[in-house]
Amino acid sequence: MRLLARREHSRAELARKLAPHAESAEQVQALLDELAAARLLSNERFAESLVHRRAARYGSATIGHELRTHGLDEDLVRDHLSVLERTEFERVRTVWARRFGRKPDSPAERARQIRFLLARGFSAATVYRVLGARPDDEG
Repeated sequence: MRLLARREHSRAELARKLAPHAESAEQVQALLDELAAARLLSNERFAESLVHRRAARYGSATIGHELRTHGLDEDLVRDHLSVLERTEFERVRTVWARRFGRKPDSPAERARQIRFLLARGFSAATVYRVLGARPDDEG
């Protein structure tokens, strides 16, 4: 209960954390089933929480990867990513403005800004659109 009181957990994540403290895997699964039945454990709530925490700083690719590493159903991941992709331009522009605040004045600076945004998981097309650069300008 202490783990669930701090933040939402995915079923797979909670199973991994509880496994060392249980006598068997069946005991862990039974406990997870009880928690889910009592609505104390929900992969849907976990996904919403993770997306809410990460969306302001990371792109859809990074968030999607993190959702998948937590063992979430692919349909659930796709649903959340479709919502994120609709706001990707505004989110990348906000991250860019917070980090850099001005257009690059050299090809090296442009490449640095592009690399930063791509590393955050934003799509290349959106990054190039925000910076007003073409992919062949990356140099």
